[in-house]
Amino acid sequence: MAARFARSIGQGALVVGFTLYLHALGWSAAMIGVLLSAALLFGVILTVLIGPASDRLGRKPFLLAYEGLSMISALLALCSGAGWVLTLGAVMGGFGRGANGAAGPFGPLEQAWLAQNLPQSQRARVFSLNSVLGFAGMAVGALLAGLPAVWGHALPGALAYRPLFVLPLLGSIVGLVMFVRAPDEKRRKAPETPKTGAEGSTAQRDAASETNRAENRHLVRLALANMLNGFGIGMVAPLMAYWFLRRFGHGPGTIGIAIGAGFVLAALGGLVAARIAPRFGVVRTVVVMRGVGLVLMVLTPFMPVFGLAAVLWAVRAAFNQGTIGVRQALTMGLTRQHRQGLAATVNNVSIQVPRAIGPAIAGVMLHYGWLTAPFLAAAMFQLGYLIVYQRFFGGLENADV
Repeated sequence: MAARFARSIGQGALVVGFTLYLHALGWSAAMIGVLLSAALLFGVILTVLIGPASDRLGRKPFLLAYEGLSMISALLALCSGAGWVLTLGAVMGGFGRGANGAAGPFGPLEQAWLAQNLPQSQRARVFSLNSVLGFAGMAVGALLAGLPAVWGHALPGALAYRPLFVLPLLGSIVGLVMFVRAPDEKRRKAPETPKTGAEGSTAQRDAASETNRAENRHLVRLALANMLNGFGIGMVAPLMAYWFLRRFGHGPGTIGIAIGAGFVLAALGGLVAARIAPRFGVVRTVVVMRGVGLVLMVLTPFMPVFGLAAVLWAVRAAFNQGTIGVRQALTMGLTRQHRQGLAATVNNVSIQVPRAIGPAIAGVMLHYGWLTAPFLAAAMFQLGYLIVYQRFFGGLENADV
């Protein structure tokens, strides 16, 4: 959790500053969208390759490698604004991705690590706290992203954004120290089926096989729901700072405050979700809160002034992003412990693939001045997500997650 908080500060700064930096360097909206999409797709490939392997080899080595790559990316970005440097940073360091402090494509490993040896009854509370810490750090970072407006006279133009890369650099150093000190169970084996004589128990083997099939059905349903959610997220969230710039002409100072306020409210929403989920059920909590957030998102592009749009977007975060922790807790409860790396990977990949496509499409829309279209498209996908999420997992309301 300490590593997540430290990492989230740098992510918060770059979720505001990175697209504005690229704009100041002369990148078009379409080019920015394509870069963010390519970075997300590369992250998906890494997740697919590494997530299930972590169930056998342990989480720690992969997370240490991630922090090392992030440090190198931040150092290069501090020294140069070359296109290949920023592309490498977006792909390997997650610049501009805004992952709420998660370790990018290695995020499923963190989820599985956090869940190991954690009773199911504690998961909603612990994962919500983990999410809240990420939002708190993102809020701090988003506010710090306004600093280029302070030193802009000394570092004119795009150079004003360069010092922001110190924040992800420091976050990676802290994360590296935390992970070196943290324990990890090297291997998590599947439970053995008890034997009865030479042949073993057919009934026990059949029961284990049926459990696997039931878990797989849950994971397929989770993937289908998450695909809709991923498209809804990718159409708007990665380019929101750039949208504020294009729609209202504001700079990093005010945009940072607006997005930072959203992260603060998201943290509060996470605390609320953690308290009400045990009483009302995880699925009902998610559907109601995300439904309110959906309405607020649809209204945002129709606001005539920056202040109103910023307030709606920030309040939306409390209802929308505040459910991340309880949703992760439900995901970890869909399988037994030795398959939690797989569950976290399915959860991540099924969101990230469509989310990776979203910025490229939205970037083209913004390039042609269609500033409302991404919000309407996102709303349709998120509405579909809420419908299928309730349908697929409504029966788990009483599950011990």
